[in-house]
Parts: sequence; structure tokens; C-alpha cells
Amino acid sequence: MNFMLYRYKSELPGIKVLAFLLLVILSFTVLSCKKSAVDASNAKSLQSSINDMASSLNTLQQVKFNEALYIIKTFGVEAEGDHSALMEMGKLINGMKVPQIFSLADGVAKKHGIDWSSTGPPSLGEMNIFGNEQASESDPNDISAASISLNVSTLGNDEVLGPKSLQVVPRLLDQRGKLVDFSGAGLEVVMEVYSGGNRVLQSKNLMQDNNFKGFTLRFSSLPAQKIVNKAIDITVSVKTSKKTLKMTKVGVDVNEKALLMPAGKPADSTTQDLRPSEDIVPDFNETQPSEVSATQAVDPKNTVSKFLSSLSAQNLRGAYETADNPAWGSFEQFSNPTTGFGGVKNVTVKNITTTTSTPKTSSVNATYDVVDKNGNTTAIQVTFGLKNTGSDWKIVSYKIK
Repeated sequence: MNFMLYRYKSELPGIKVLAFLLLVILSFTVLSCKKSAVDASNAKSLQSSINDMASSLNTLQQVKFNEALYIIKTFGVEAEGDHSALMEMGKLINGMKVPQIFSLADGVAKKHGIDWSSTGPPSLGEMNIFGNEQASESDPNDISAASISLNVSTLGNDEVLGPKSLQVVPRLLDQRGKLVDFSGAGLEVVMEVYSGGNRVLQSKNLMQDNNFKGFTLRFSSLPAQKIVNKAIDITVSVKTSKKTLKMTKVGVDVNEKALLMPAGKPADSTTQDLRPSEDIVPDFNETQPSEVSATQAVDPKNTVSKFLSSLSAQNLRGAYETADNPAWGSFEQFSNPTTGFGGVKNVTVKNITTTTSTPKTSSVNATYDVVDKNGNTTAIQVTFGLKNTGSDWKIVSYKIK
């Protein structure tokens, strides 16, 4: 009996060692099964892989990792609704590891002008891209705001084009109309631009406090053909934990000269007539042979197209710089609204055709409609004479047929 007890006691250390080894092996197996890269094959694996990746980080890194995912989900993808945005984000980061996700988030933040970086301290509070946490009193996104104020001002006053953009700055206000004091938030801010009841632009940004710089709305991002009555309506919404606040500015004037103009109809290269035309009388004294040189590097039609596009955009300086035509005189004479091109409001190009060309000279015919400041439309046929300056073609004559 004593012998059996002794034998049993003597085997206990071995059993403990064996149990310890089994525990180590089991732990190693569990750890090795953790994913180090995003698996976006489905929603469950996406969340599981992100949780595995986060668990390998220290507490500070976990917070920044969640912030990075929030930046990518909110601003790095285009989707309607949280679930769709989550799935689109999964497609974007599928296979990525933590450093790659941080790098992507840095790029998204920079592109949208968001004051955030992966190397900075935590700044967005408790972020959870899966949306299964309830807002609490300590939630930095639970802002007690009652309304939004919206300040819209012009920026970049060009001497020729005028204002180039609008600065749109929202502020959160309390019940008394006073600014709400908050910091460390991550509020999604959406700006939508409408004209004639149709949305023409949408942009997103991130508000962390009431010193938010807002949006820079460039007129060149607004298609001219979609702007009705030279005005737009701007709606800005700010999403807090418990509600979404909206404010709209109606009838904001736009600078027509700086809008994005539609491209003119490109010339059809198959319609080029390389025979000399008897109606073409360039102002320069050069012989006009009927064959196009094979060594001609730049198509002279490009200069004519650039000239007409600049006129259509009312970029008179750009149009003037495409020419070296003594008949047009100084820029002041060229841009005169009565005797020059300053009265042009819009140009619609119908056709541009090279009629004759040599390595040094070229003639280009163009057919287009011109709309003046009074809204009158005139169909014009013009023969442009051009000369080769070595690096480009310059317009040296202009004859209306």
C-alpha cells in the first residue's frame, strides 16, 4: 500500500509536465490559427480577421487601427449604407496586413484633407466600424447640438476668370445658437450640391471639433451644362451618434467663367482634306504644298482646339497665348468685349479639319457656334493660319468665311 502511494506520488510531476506541454501546444495552435491579414470572403470572416489582427496590437495601436478602418470605410469607398460600405471596404483591404491598412488610411485622409495620421495620438474617440456598440455619455461623437450654421464665401479671385471656388464651413450650434465646444470626435460630414433639383456633386469630410475647416468647392468641378440659372443649392449634413443635423443654403451664385465646360466635338481624322483650298489666304508668306510632311510631330489642330476651348471657358489669357497674330494686337485689344473676344460666352465646336500643312506652316478650318453675352448664337466658319515655332504651333492669321 505504501509502495503504491509512493509510486503514484512519484508520477505526479511527470503528469504535470505533460499537461503543461499539451497546454503550450494547444496555445501555439490557437495562436497560429489567428489571421494576420484581412479575409473578406464574407462578413463573418472579415470581422473575425480584423479582430485577430487587432488582438496582436497593443492598446494604443488598437485604437489607431480602428480609426484607420473608420477612415477607409467612411471616406475611402463609395457606397450607400453602413453594410454596403463595410463590404466595399472589405474588397479594398482584402489581403492587407496592419501596416498596409495604416498606409491606405493615411492616403485617404490626405486626399480628403482630413487632419488625421496613423502615427498621431488617438483623436477620433471610440471607433467601431461594425456598428455594434451603443453610444454612451462618454462617447465623443455624442454631441449635444441643435442645429448647424453654414458660412459660404468665395476664394481665389483670378484677374480674368474671377472667383475660382467657394469655401463652405459648417458649425454646430446649441439651443441658444451658440457654438458647441467639443473635441476628439469623428463626425462624418457630407456636402451635397444641387442645381435645378438635381444633385451635381457630393463630398465627404471629418469633423473633429468646431474649428473644422470645411469644404473647398471648386467651380471647375461643377459641369456647366448641369448648372441652372447660374445658381446652386448647398446642403451639409453632420452625423452625430444619436442624430443627423442638416443645413441648406439656397440660391448660391456661381461664377460661370470658372465652371467645367463640356469638351467640343473632336475632329474626325478621316474627314481631313489634304488638298489645298483656293479660299485659304494665310497672312504669312509661305508656299502651301498639298502634301503633309511625315516628320511633322505635333498636329496643328491641337492649337486651334485649345484656342476654342479657352474661349468657351472664357479663359481669354489662355486663348491669347495660343496665338502670335499681329492683327489681334495686345491682350487688352484681344479681350475687349466690344471689338475683341471678350464678348464670347460659349463656343460649341462642330468640326476642325487640317486643309494644308508643311513642317513650317499649316491651315486649319473650323466650324463652330458662338454664344455672346446677350445669348445670341452665331454659326462661324474660320480658316486659321498657323506657323511652327519648333515646340508648338501658333495662330498667326484668322479669316472668317
